[in-house]
Amino acid sequence: MIHCSICGHQTSLTSGTIFHGTRKPLLLWFHIMWWIVAQKTGVSASNMMDFMRFTSYETVWTWLQKIRRIMVRTGRDKLSGIVEVDETFIGGMENGQGKQGRGKEKKTLVIVATECVGNKIGRVRFRCINDASAENLIPFIQDNVTDGITVITEGWKGYASLKDYEHQVKTIAGSGKKAHELLPHVHLVDSLVKRWLNGTYQGKVSPKYLPYYLDEFAFRFNRKLSTISW
Repeated sequence: MIHCSICGHQTSLTSGTIFHGTRKPLLLWFHIMWWIVAQKTGVSASNMMDFMRFTSYETVWTWLQKIRRIMVRTGRDKLSGIVEVDETFIGGMENGQGKQGRGKEKKTLVIVATECVGNKIGRVRFRCINDASAENLIPFIQDNVTDGITVITEGWKGYASLKDYEHQVKTIAGSGKKAHELLPHVHLVDSLVKRWLNGTYQGKVSPKYLPYYLDEFAFRFNRKLSTISW
């Protein structure tokens, strides 16, 4: 505890951090943070509860949520080179069925941007959005992609007003190709993140907390390429 001799205000070194108000030793926090990061496929609350021998599922779940919130560094570098951008739906079908396309219900619409490094995938970015309108799509690109570079999208009208980039449109209709053939990098990321959510968390991620799980995936995916960009 730090005490100001002038105004009498008291604070602590953990104030304003994820450790604020914790009753557990910081050494345990650091050990768990290291253990979570070391797991290649992530950690569910049930796995962590068993491994760390916690007695409260709620405590473990809260700790994991706090840690996910700090996995993305503010001010991180924007994507560069050539970037593919597309949207995907993440979540379960309602009653085992669902509509196809951008109007699908009971799913979360997520916009994804992926660096293309030859045949390889560079860094990735995600954002949950309410709809695929230009008001949601364009700001995402501006916030996450370096000005002036090549941005590849399919022919959705929400990208039509994109400026300050070399915008390449690969229209699916009439091309004789499927979406994953025209935008292979971003569609592979779509597949990987869904497989990760279904495998590690059995797909039981509510829309409210999905952005933090996507941050975790981006952290794990990006850090294999750079020590500073994630």
